[in-house]
Amino acid sequence: MKCTWLSALQMATALPVAAACLVLPAHAVDKIPPNQPALAEVAAGKCREAYAAWWGFDPADATAALQAAINSGARKVIVENLGAPWVVNKLELAGNQELVFAPGVVVQAKRGAFHGKSDSLFAATLQTNITLTGRGATLRMWKSDYDDKAQYTHAEWRHVLCFKSCAGVQVTGLTLADSGGDGIYLGVARRGVPCSEVTIRDVNCTNNYRQGISVISARNLLIENCTLTDTWGTAPEAGIDFEPNHEGEELFNCVMRNCVSANNRGDAFTFYLRPLRGDSRPISIRLEDCRAEGCRRSVAFITGQDEATGAVKGTMEFRNCTFTGSRLAGVVIGDKPAAGVRVNLRDCTVINAATNDTAQAPIQFSSGANTAEEFGAVHFERCTVRDPLGRLPPLAYHDMSGGAGLRDIGGVIALQRSNETAKVYQLTPALLAEWLPHTTFKPIAKFATQGVRYESALPLAQPDAKRRCTARQRGPSEWLLWAEAGRPAAFTILIRQVGKATPTPAPVHLVAPSGAVTKLLDTRGPGETAYEFRPTETGAYTIQCAPRIGTATVNAAGQRVCLYAPRTPLHLLSTTGEYFFWVPAGTKEFAVKVAGDNAAERVKAVLRDPTGKPVAEEDNIVQARQFVAAPLQSARGEIWSLRLDKPAAGVHEDFFVQLQGIPPVLAHIKEALLKPAGGTP
Repeated sequence: MKCTWLSALQMATALPVAAACLVLPAHAVDKIPPNQPALAEVAAGKCREAYAAWWGFDPADATAALQAAINSGARKVIVENLGAPWVVNKLELAGNQELVFAPGVVVQAKRGAFHGKSDSLFAATLQTNITLTGRGATLRMWKSDYDDKAQYTHAEWRHVLCFKSCAGVQVTGLTLADSGGDGIYLGVARRGVPCSEVTIRDVNCTNNYRQGISVISARNLLIENCTLTDTWGTAPEAGIDFEPNHEGEELFNCVMRNCVSANNRGDAFTFYLRPLRGDSRPISIRLEDCRAEGCRRSVAFITGQDEATGAVKGTMEFRNCTFTGSRLAGVVIGDKPAAGVRVNLRDCTVINAATNDTAQAPIQFSSGANTAEEFGAVHFERCTVRDPLGRLPPLAYHDMSGGAGLRDIGGVIALQRSNETAKVYQLTPALLAEWLPHTTFKPIAKFATQGVRYESALPLAQPDAKRRCTARQRGPSEWLLWAEAGRPAAFTILIRQVGKATPTPAPVHLVAPSGAVTKLLDTRGPGETAYEFRPTETGAYTIQCAPRIGTATVNAAGQRVCLYAPRTPLHLLSTTGEYFFWVPAGTKEFAVKVAGDNAAERVKAVLRDPTGKPVAEEDNIVQARQFVAAPLQSARGEIWSLRLDKPAAGVHEDFFVQLQGIPPVLAHIKEALLKPAGGTP
């Protein structure tokens, strides 16, 4: 049922009517009092369609009125253009409702508000049937304010529209601008409940802080005729980022059609799927008739592989897409096992990619430092690379793992140099072997850590309490701490910021030598957190810390503490110094593998024998390098070292270190080093 009451705009231009109707000049921006008779009809259920201004309007702060309109139960709420912005604090959307923003309407975040790290302009959690329509309307925040640390605690979740585990969502015609996070965020409020049946059409996401759109978990998603432009502020700074946070999340039947992602500081289209595993729901994502223009990379598709369950399965398709003017490689497919997702590019064109960086190819494959499986399952059908530099080959393989081969890659790529006729290449195994050479490292059996107990390598030496460890482990990290039963033990965990992202509290677990696990208090976030415990066992305790963002460093004054990597290589950030490790008696051969993180992030490494003599040295390490060595006296255990330094070129940020065939333990001083129990010092 539609009410008989006029809208505020209609009343502003109407002849005088009953006293209950408020008459305003069309240009008025003064306060509008609530229309009580109209509200009474809404409350009585007589109105399915209502105007937000019936609840009043205050040009200084319209939060209460607009929230009341949303909470009213009206099936349709129309937000009128009253000649002044609707200035609001954070608002909660209601289910089973259409919110219509009239042409020219501006909903403006209230300046000085939104101090909560996840305060969004409009948010909905576990709601169904939400429609936001607004052709010619703008929802705007204050991005520059949120980026000012003098005014706000840094965060990346102050979104314009935030939906968590919602179903039946439609967003049409709106401009979403200047957020402190994303234009639109599709996330999860309840484990296993994605956002579903979502349509985003004719939407412009511009000048947002983190992403134009973030898709964390979605089922049956259509994004059509949208523009994602000028994203910058905090990483990843993408036009759109498909990035699950948990293996139980999903990206099923997600389609982007006729969308443009342009002038973003990060990538145009990012797909970061590392959290998904072989037992996750297979992905299904398709881009049709989409364009990327002037972003860092046009496409970045990264999966990875879980040690226990393998790589996520499914399909990723690009159809008739054009990728133009990326600053780095146009299409990057990284760490994608051949047994995982199939990637298909059909009738796609890469134009003028990385024209200022001749070291990069327009299309790039890369294996991660942790990759153990063959890379592949990528197919090109009638694809074209337009490259004024004429680089041959038009695609390259960066083997960061040092040994991951290629499999199931094929199709047809045409290479066009400037105005020359395109030359067509069939991607046969022989051509790929010529174009994509890669090193194969010496296979060295992994040191088995299961059931191993550790002891001091130099039991008579006392660690210097003043020599603190500065190594920064990124992501899930482990450390060994020697402790004696009955004697109080203490350690600290220092969490440091990476980029602009402020670390959140990180979970910490303590694993006794027997395997018993104790959950400790989370770290406080950025800064150092102190811990004390009374050991019930003598031996090496494992400290496990998993900062989602940031790095972890563990120290224990005067006690033995070491970096530990029993499952994957050490992921280090900006770490320098001499680090010592144990080569057990009887070892015939071992290796140290070092790799950068990408073409720009590098490291210098020097392997030294027990006398301090350099055995192997290399600067500017990007792709993985394997330093193979043999102990000087295989009958005795030995302490070797690895020196890490800034590279002569590039930046010293993320890199990886893996000890092969020997205990995965590194100490910042000899006196702190732990070795498997029973070895000869």
